[in-house]
Amino acid sequence: MAAALLEIRPVDWLKPDESRAVIEVLNSYASHAMGGGVPLSESVRANLSAELSKRAQTLVLLAWSEGQAVGLVIAFEGFSTFACKPLMNVHDLAVLPKFQCRGVGKALMAAVEAEARRRGCCKLTLEVLENNQHARKLYEAVGFAPYQLDPAAGRALFLEKKLA
Repeated sequence: MAAALLEIRPVDWLKPDESRAVIEVLNSYASHAMGGGVPLSESVRANLSAELSKRAQTLVLLAWSEGQAVGLVIAFEGFSTFACKPLMNVHDLAVLPKFQCRGVGKALMAAVEAEARRRGCCKLTLEVLENNQHARKLYEAVGFAPYQLDPAAGRALFLEKKLA
């Protein structure tokens, strides 16, 4: 896909078509095995746009091609205590299947990096499934590497504790 045919811009939550586009692209990702293989629930579909729009530290960018939303990135600004600076965590990167391997993911990652730099962030972070080789290849190509403070201590692990 030629760069001229791709436009990346923040979501305008006041435009219902853009809110719907976020849900449609994210639902496509959620339905894929690497996104969990389960479509978004009706509750999430009904409320996600409103909830994201309330959070000032949220960045949602949509990639558009010929009037169609073809990808998105959802990121959240956090804070690095060791650097005493903000950081940007990429929570979701999704590209519709027929637009994958056409530079959309790289363009979205470049856009989120540019915004993180504009905000004075010290780093970008993300998590990726071990077996998601397609995504890992993209992330490595744009400069991501496993996190470790000291090789003797090993790499950081992503853990969770579900509350609901």
